[in-house]
Amino acid sequence: MPGTSDTAGSGARDPAYTAAPARRVFVDPRGPVVVEGPIEIVLEDGTVVRSDRFMVAVCTCRRSRTPWCGTSHRGRARTVPPPEDRNP
Repeated sequence: MPGTSDTAGSGARDPAYTAAPARRVFVDPRGPVVVEGPIEIVLEDGTVVRSDRFMVAVCTCRRSRTPWCGTSHRGRARTVPPPEDRNP
């Protein structure tokens, strides 16, 4: 919810914990998820891929062969509709 903060599971109770700045994520139901970078993504096989760009488009249509959006979703309809509620 905008304007709220959730510290559950953040390690805030650990005296050695230092809060990292929050990353902003932009969700477009018809396109990629855009994340303020740099970011690292852990793939299904455990491989870690990194992008040092200041804004990173992460593929959600699964038409790209990498986790990064290759704009291959443009001009095509999704085969599976996006979930009704994307809020956790």
